[in-house]
Amino acid sequence: MKLRSSEWFNNDNAELTFQHRSAMKAMGHNPDTFAGKPIIGIFNAWNDLNSCNYPHKELVEYVKRGVLMAGGYPIEMHTISTPADFMKPSDLLYRNLLAMDIEESIRSQPIDGVVLLCECDKTVPAQLMGAASCDLPTLQLAAGHRSSGSFRGKTVNYGTDLWKYSDDYKAGLLSDEEWKELEGSISCSLGGCPVMGSASTMKSLSEMLGMMLPGTSSIPATHAQRKIAAEATGLRIVEMVKEQLTPSRLMTEEAFHNAIKLLAAIGGSTNAAIHLTAIAGRLGIFIPIERYAELTENIPLIVNLQPSGMHSMDDFFKAGGLSRVIRELLPLLDQDCLSSTGETIGCTYGLEMPEHEGATEVISSLTAPFKKRSGLAILKGNLAPQGAVIKKSAVSPHLFKHRGQAVVFENYLDMLARIDSDDLQVDESNVLVLKHCGPVAMGMPEWGSIPIPAKLLKQGVRDMVRISDGRMSGTSYGAVILHTAPESAIGGPLAIVRDGDWIELDIEASSVRLLLSDEEIAARLAVWIRPEPQHKRGYPRLFAEHTLQAPEGCDLDILRPKNKEEAAFVSPIVGRG
Repeated sequence: MKLRSSEWFNNDNAELTFQHRSAMKAMGHNPDTFAGKPIIGIFNAWNDLNSCNYPHKELVEYVKRGVLMAGGYPIEMHTISTPADFMKPSDLLYRNLLAMDIEESIRSQPIDGVVLLCECDKTVPAQLMGAASCDLPTLQLAAGHRSSGSFRGKTVNYGTDLWKYSDDYKAGLLSDEEWKELEGSISCSLGGCPVMGSASTMKSLSEMLGMMLPGTSSIPATHAQRKIAAEATGLRIVEMVKEQLTPSRLMTEEAFHNAIKLLAAIGGSTNAAIHLTAIAGRLGIFIPIERYAELTENIPLIVNLQPSGMHSMDDFFKAGGLSRVIRELLPLLDQDCLSSTGETIGCTYGLEMPEHEGATEVISSLTAPFKKRSGLAILKGNLAPQGAVIKKSAVSPHLFKHRGQAVVFENYLDMLARIDSDDLQVDESNVLVLKHCGPVAMGMPEWGSIPIPAKLLKQGVRDMVRISDGRMSGTSYGAVILHTAPESAIGGPLAIVRDGDWIELDIEASSVRLLLSDEEIAARLAVWIRPEPQHKRGYPRLFAEHTLQAPEGCDLDILRPKNKEEAAFVSPIVGRG
């Protein structure tokens, strides 16, 4: 098999071969050592601000060891990092930039196979987008989730419990001293959030798509199995190069359908709808937003994890992890799709598993599920002509059908200034509306989980209907309507909602409506003035001018091919440097 890297190191042009071999020698890489061996690019996305990805500073060495053991040659490379805690206004804004970083780094350099070190929310989908566009044999390795903490005798999990205790603090149920103590208790180790948030969701979907070794997505960051998984990933990627087991062979349309079904079964993040659509789009596979509802209509929630349940990722791992979930779900999946082993998922996940004490409390069955309602409801109506999403398993039952008057916030700063004011005219029957936090306006930050007003928290209210064109953290919960499209910044109907307008939500009917006549909506839109773009230059301007709307995955239009023919990878001409 001719290796792609041979164009650099064994070129018919003696000058080119000399130049590239000489450059490798300058760094201590002896070309005679790696001659004829697959060059494996290990893309590391850790930095000192990314606690989720930080374990990869150490794990990369185990990947290298596996590559060497299998007869490959590892080269560590670095990309930008997307720490969700710190990137403002939104890490989604930089997901596409990271995908571009990976794609062009792979395209332009002598790489035969790829290992992508991931964990934090947007790292996983960004890497898969870049890998899909290049279509070289690729595996992801997650850093693993962090440990649960302990606060006043209770187990606490970073993410979901943060929002719960934040509400309690605003309601006066938590003192300043307790709030400070919680700060040091809730997040006391490295790795991703220990709940079924965006990071855990996307890792699970990556494994389902065949882009991560079976059984590795749910290993804790601190567990010895995580290092063993790193070595195994290095071993396997070399074999995948020899087999030419590429992303396009693994991430087929049927595999994406399996992933969408899994998303419902685990109660995964709403963000996954954006990410899966974007990843598939890079391969010329187009998933209409309605497909998410169709594929998950009869899929129950079989995983009892926060935010839809009560347990943590540690409990999930002890109960058998994702392998047990997929095994339970197999009758509803296309079992001919391939796992990263090269076997079908039916073969890979169909084996008997040892029983774990208490496992069914965390991972139930299709016949006796944790909740019958799961998946994403895709809402349409005159308020969301192109669609909006809501996570059914996270909605309070009494709000599945609701009609209320709008309390409108024109933007995030307006919301911050007024949400906790005693003068805010609001009760639990109202619908909170937040505008201008969509992809064009702000890069689509996770502002959609609008805080419950402090005056209502003090009355014991913990959920109410909220709607925006933004996203919410995968660790959040509630009757939160998200991804409303078209967004308000480009003239979507959300832009013309006013205080006091009646809004009607009916999840079972997949409907969200502004109770105004078509004539009144048209009249308001006719006098609506589009806001001036915030950014006049730089990457944020590029993003705002080229981003697609949420139902299309928020990828840049210049990065998504129109069909599978356009998706074909174009290698560079290897010439004088």
